Amino acid sequence: MLKKYFNIKEFYFTILLISGISKGLSFEIDHIEPPFWWSGFENKNLQLMIHGDNISKLQPKIPYKGIKIKKIHIADSPNYLFIDLFIEKDKPKQFTINFFDKKKKVLSYDYELLKRKEYHNKQNLNSADVIYLITPDRYANGDRSNDNIDHLFEKVNRMNKDGRHGGDIKGIIDHLDYINDMGFTQIWLNPVLENNQTNYSYHGYSTTDYYNIDARYGSNKLYKKLSLEAKKRDIGLIKDLVLNHIGSGHWWMNDLPTIDWLNYQDNYVQTNHIHETVYDPHLPQSQKNLFTDGWFVQTMPDLNQKNPFVATYLEQVTIWWIEYAELSSLRIDTYPYIDKDFLSKWSKRVIEEFPDFNFFGEAWLNDPTMVSYWQKGSKPYDDFQSYIPSMKDFPLQKFLIQGLTTKHSWNSGIGDIYRILASDFQYGDPYNLVIFPDNHDMQRVYSLLNEKMDLFKMAISFIATTRGIPQIYYGTEIAMTSTEDHGELRKDFPGGWDNDKINAFIDSGLNPIQLEAKNYIKTLLNWRKSNNAITQGKLIHYPVTHGIYVYFRIYKNEKVMVIMNNQENKKILELDLYHEILLKKRKGIDIINGNNYNLSESIELKPKSILILELE
Repeated sequence: MLKKYFNIKEFYFTILLISGISKGLSFEIDHIEPPFWWSGFENKNLQLMIHGDNISKLQPKIPYKGIKIKKIHIADSPNYLFIDLFIEKDKPKQFTINFFDKKKKVLSYDYELLKRKEYHNKQNLNSADVIYLITPDRYANGDRSNDNIDHLFEKVNRMNKDGRHGGDIKGIIDHLDYINDMGFTQIWLNPVLENNQTNYSYHGYSTTDYYNIDARYGSNKLYKKLSLEAKKRDIGLIKDLVLNHIGSGHWWMNDLPTIDWLNYQDNYVQTNHIHETVYDPHLPQSQKNLFTDGWFVQTMPDLNQKNPFVATYLEQVTIWWIEYAELSSLRIDTYPYIDKDFLSKWSKRVIEEFPDFNFFGEAWLNDPTMVSYWQKGSKPYDDFQSYIPSMKDFPLQKFLIQGLTTKHSWNSGIGDIYRILASDFQYGDPYNLVIFPDNHDMQRVYSLLNEKMDLFKMAISFIATTRGIPQIYYGTEIAMTSTEDHGELRKDFPGGWDNDKINAFIDSGLNPIQLEAKNYIKTLLNWRKSNNAITQGKLIHYPVTHGIYVYFRIYKNEKVMVIMNNQENKKILELDLYHEILLKKRKGIDIINGNNYNLSESIELKPKSILILELE
């Protein structure tokens, strides 16, 4: 019997299957992953995962020059084959994989090698960017027809703060002009791959299919459209990828390929979540393994990256999405939880295929020593080699909030910001760290700062002007508030649903505080786009004096001076201390309101304020 089978419906290749029966056995192909590939990669090897009934009983053959089967691996499950291919010629090609039961052909599968595009992506993430972090389910519902999908468990219930609300990729595409007008140049979406879990599926961190976008968000084709539409506006697309674990609803869980596909495969053990165990020189190996090999939670099975087939699969799925969707960057979830030998090989592979690609990992640690361990160019205590260019700067976030909310003294207050930046010598490249005032896993920054607008402006301005790549969470632009509850801090963006009474996209119904926050951030970020000192310049700062923190950004002859006064009263800043940086600059222009300041005189600072001056 001849039939068509589409595992991934939108893709431009044809799959032909011949179902066969031999000696009482039936044969079928349910998955071939990757679903297609490209010619022209540096690494000419490709490993195909074939999954289907009794597929291990068959012998695959490819009767075409230029595509060579190097090795065939039979898994522990009889329903898997792993085929190692060598792509001898860098030419696009469609070829057929034939499967034989002895001498009888029982299955055929048409596979396609596409032509690679020259990878010169001007949207590649860098310090000139500002990232807009979006939880897709909570941003905008652009297509109500995909709210509920028959074969996916969880349905839309906007009344449930922890449930699906219906936001999707179409909703983001519809508001790309808004994102661009606000001054954002990159979009980072919380994971949008299929999460077919019974509950809490909206957050995206329980992947159940690595090669398919969740149908409640749209499709692979629509995801690529988002990337291309964003490019038209000079906006890059960052994919959030989970390599540490999968969701318990992943199709693998019904038929695991090998006996060691997962860590603690036969006996659930939860990670201890103690990050320090990775670095601790006094710790027994069993405790280190408990952190990396234990499951995050019971619904998130932990992948065993020591298994070479798992490792190769994850490498290839990473490369596949970068190439397919023309991504500008990746964010890798729970980075230290992943086997570090795998991380070294994985990050090196990505860089080999995409030499200018910039991507970052999440290590939720407040110690620069531990965060820097993972970044390329840092000097770890052991022989670990990292190739990931960037990491999230959690220490800076912690000390920013702490510094703004703590009364100034010799060893506390705003000086905390200075002190944490003084630890930058530990990083391979501190200018490439992703910095942020809050994110999708913590209380909203406006709430962290006790809903004080002056502190909010200081925090946002600092993130926009210090070293690193700023990231702003959706809703921060309107000073969104929250508790620590995840459903609460990931509230719907007002205006993303047809019946919303408030529409923040067009300023309809916003209160004065929300409007003030939005206008401030819009002005700040759009100014930032064109200022070379901020986007390319060196950071020079001074120790805090009398509760005032002063720093400069310098690029060639362009200079920006930033002054933070975290005191409850007005302060007079004498400028003699900064003469070696000011030099011949005589005037400072406030980038928010255009006021001029004479740099030959002292500057009066308002209480709880930040002043950003372009120097002339």
